[in-house]
Amino acid sequence: MTERKASLAIENGTVLHGRAVGAAGERSGDLVFNTAMTGYHEILTDPSYAGQVVVMTYPLIGNYGVAEADAESAGAWPEALIVKEMSSIPSSFRADGSLPDWLEKNGVVAIEGIDTRFLTKMIRTEGSLRCVISTEDHDSTSLVAKANKAQATDGRDLASHVSCKEPYGWREAYDETYPAWLPAEPGPRIPVVAYDFGIKRNILRSLVHCGFDVTVVPAWTPADDAQALKPQGIFLSNGPGDPSAVTKGIDAVSDLVGKLPIFGICLGHQILSIVLGASTEKMPFGHHGANHPVRDLATNKVEITSQNHSFAVQADKLPDDLELSHINLNDHTVEGMRHKKWPVFSVQYHPEAAPGPLDSSHLFRHFREVLTS
Repeated sequence: MTERKASLAIENGTVLHGRAVGAAGERSGDLVFNTAMTGYHEILTDPSYAGQVVVMTYPLIGNYGVAEADAESAGAWPEALIVKEMSSIPSSFRADGSLPDWLEKNGVVAIEGIDTRFLTKMIRTEGSLRCVISTEDHDSTSLVAKANKAQATDGRDLASHVSCKEPYGWREAYDETYPAWLPAEPGPRIPVVAYDFGIKRNILRSLVHCGFDVTVVPAWTPADDAQALKPQGIFLSNGPGDPSAVTKGIDAVSDLVGKLPIFGICLGHQILSIVLGASTEKMPFGHHGANHPVRDLATNKVEITSQNHSFAVQADKLPDDLELSHINLNDHTVEGMRHKKWPVFSVQYHPEAAPGPLDSSHLFRHFREVLTS
């Protein structure tokens, strides 16, 4: 097979060349690194990665292939993928195919043969950077110019881009592979509305597993339309981009706060914080991985969490009626909050994992307890 060339250019002038291992074409976006050693398929199908180019820090990616049962959505969302080495031979009985074939089929531009350790250190030192990956243009001057014109995630309502277009119901729970130590919740099912800002399938499965009947609605759904579905609670999902740009979602949540219990995750947490009077900001290089330690300030317990966000709530600007509930032990950023009067709480991390640990899956049960207390 003929080897195809691919080139990577960063806005700071860095240009690297490697081999194309995905679709042909040219893509650009914010450069982020993910520290998970496995779970690349879940990462590639997570809508929260829209507008971003993902660097996998683990050096060998693709060794167990792709199993469609692991997909977190129906599509591929990162602008492109960067790896040190990609395996074209899947070594798993679950695999439906190889990662390079999946990337090409789903239109994901990818490059291998890149020093991902070098890139990761650059991002950690210089902060958020824009880049371009191309299988067509290999001229350094041209590529760097394109990287400097690339659209960053700042100010972009990417949630509306990845959201569903019409409401739908979700009733699928976990299969038999889910850990036995997390049994399904017995008792009557509770109707909730989940706002889709880029929702992952494992969040929906987690809600069903914990006894909810879930109706998913688009990111721009007015509060009156959500309430017309007669939910007992509102869930705000993860998603990509700048939370302050999701204006219709902010408007809807503003009209729902104080009327129904609300649980938010990731982008949903950030949107909720804006509604409640806090502020968000873009982080230097974000949190993207499956091994972030978070402390619950109420119990002092530490949980290892899955995370994927480039924006965060500003800790020094929380209003008086919001209580900080969780902090990140690496950089002390806000990882959770609760309202002091209303049944409203949220976390920055991903209790549904996929990929990652299930330390925080109890939060879905806590949501049910809030609704039934």
